[in-house]
Amino acid sequence: MSQGPSTSHTTKAPRRGQWAAWAFLAPVTLYLALFYAYPLYRNIDLSLRNYTVRSFVQGDAPFTGADNYRTVFDDPTFAPALLHTVVFTAVCLLFQYVIGLALAVFFNQHFRLSVTLRALFLVPWLLPLIVSASTWSWMFNSESGVVNALSGAVGVDQVNWLTSPSWSLTSVITANIWIGVPFNLVVLYSGLQSVPAGLYEAAALDGAGAWRRFWSITFPLLRPVSAITLLLGLVYTLKVFDIIWIMTKGGPADSSTTFATWSYQLGFGNLVPAFGPGAAVGNLLVVAALVFGLVYVRVQRKQALS
Repeated sequence: MSQGPSTSHTTKAPRRGQWAAWAFLAPVTLYLALFYAYPLYRNIDLSLRNYTVRSFVQGDAPFTGADNYRTVFDDPTFAPALLHTVVFTAVCLLFQYVIGLALAVFFNQHFRLSVTLRALFLVPWLLPLIVSASTWSWMFNSESGVVNALSGAVGVDQVNWLTSPSWSLTSVITANIWIGVPFNLVVLYSGLQSVPAGLYEAAALDGAGAWRRFWSITFPLLRPVSAITLLLGLVYTLKVFDIIWIMTKGGPADSSTTFATWSYQLGFGNLVPAFGPGAAVGNLLVVAALVFGLVYVRVQRKQALS
């Protein structure tokens, strides 16, 4: 007789715990469904139908399957946009990481004014993108820009940074590197705080120089932090639109067009918007980010098992 109430009590406790767990998960699940899953579903639906302005409002667009993707792949803009996206992403990631790591190691010395200087390096990250892009547009202006003024002072010929097909991609890459360095600095500097100081002291006693200590201690121990820094930087850089659009609008002659700007041009930059192909280009960016994210998860699991 005494086991009945005890059994009922023990079965009710796990149920209360499950309901509490679902209650905590509900807001997160609702947020992900509304702001991630549904927009992704709508974008996939856009890429598989022939949407016009009328059908976009009324929702009666005919299903076309992979026609929009074939249209994108056959478009002469696809190859240069793909190349520009790869170059833009790779160069920005490389320089942002290298400069951010160098600054993180530099500020890790904890010298006088290091906190103040580190705070100043965060300014590019804190400024609105429209302000940063407009500033760089002024700096790279062919006639009145400070870059050409400084280069002219040392005898270098004027360069049409934003209006020359040879230099437009370099200009937007430079601006994006400047904006992304503070993020790498903050994350990598935080990672350096977890490196035991005793390792450096032991290495110094063994006669290891600064460069040897960096390659043998700092860089290996920063690999997990470096991996997530590069992954987040990759996802961000793939979808960079504001900087390029404000500075060059993807031109001249598509010389700085990436998938992000091309998707916008197709969907909103023409008198007759091509919603389907624009959504298809956007989905290619989603797939690229997803692939790299899965690669990161797989590498992290292998490292955890080893």
